[in-house]
Amino acid sequence: MNKEQLLLLIEKHLSGKATPEEEKILLRYYNSFQKDHIELEKDSLVSDDRKKVILENIQKEIDKESTRKLWTKEILKYAAIGILLLGTAYFFRMKVMDTSGNPPSELRENSITLEMENGSRKVIAEDATISIKNFDGSVIANQSGNQLMYGKEADTEELVYNTLRVPYGKKFRLMLSDGTKAHLNAGSSLKYPVKFLQGMERRVYLTGEAFLEVEKDSVHPFIVNAENLNIQVLGTKFNVNAYPEDETADVVLVEGSVQLGGKAQGMDSVLLKPGFKGSYNKKTQDFDTKEVITGIYTTWMEGDLVFRNMTFQNILKKLERHYDVVIINKNKRLSSEKFNASFGDDPLIKVLENLKSTYDIDFKIEKNQITIY
Repeated sequence: MNKEQLLLLIEKHLSGKATPEEEKILLRYYNSFQKDHIELEKDSLVSDDRKKVILENIQKEIDKESTRKLWTKEILKYAAIGILLLGTAYFFRMKVMDTSGNPPSELRENSITLEMENGSRKVIAEDATISIKNFDGSVIANQSGNQLMYGKEADTEELVYNTLRVPYGKKFRLMLSDGTKAHLNAGSSLKYPVKFLQGMERRVYLTGEAFLEVEKDSVHPFIVNAENLNIQVLGTKFNVNAYPEDETADVVLVEGSVQLGGKAQGMDSVLLKPGFKGSYNKKTQDFDTKEVITGIYTTWMEGDLVFRNMTFQNILKKLERHYDVVIINKNKRLSSEKFNASFGDDPLIKVLENLKSTYDIDFKIEKNQITIY
């Protein structure tokens, strides 16, 4: 069990929504954390000073949480210990078991991960061919390389959500249970039902950027929720760029039709035609549409980088996502200026040299951190 699972069980327990089976799971971890606590003191690979600091921190966590009256003293104590132990996993070399019972794998910051309904997470290796199973052992999806495919066979009559997260420097493809295809760009996540249900809208939740090819179904509208922007379609191909840090959320329609609407009451909706881009200003909550060359906005799926009328600061942010690096901009003169730029699937050093010669900047590379001057 990982930290997210444990936190979810704690939350359900405190709200009175934990099932008897979940209470038993929590009690089992009560016992296992007690054992881990003892093993920590005997672990010769952890220095005495480090043991002392960790155990002092555990006690602080217990003291801090002891005011929560809904927990019994013992469960609270070991839940707090468990959270801290999981938070210092590299000391105890703890592994995260996936829900299929496969051998454990370490969660890495640059890994593609799949979060299950109960909060557990599974690392998705990009070259794997495996079946994804639910807690009851039933297959809900199959992975083939860089694509995860859900079928209509999932045995559920309730909305059960999975969340696919793609880190910086990577991309991944997903096929939903209705046949809709989603291509996720770096630094993006998509929350979606394991199975779309009869008589209900098909709603998914996007953070970041994705290109979607939605299967037509006039009875079940497909809705993409991207923060405060709702995109409703029946069947179409379109690109959504909705990273939290960007000033606008952009939708570029390649085929079909989509309707854009905000969450605020009384907002007008916008019907987008193929070949147009609709932009939602997060600050003013206004929509703007204009005709564009759609291919410019979908080249990221092939690994290319194309920037049109984009601020230098936003260009650097996209480079961070694409190459999985940290970029510190000390050239404030260029931050808000807008530029056009195109790069193929070039190495980062070539992109930086191009920016240097074109925009008269300088840069320094230290490991995965680039400083722009």
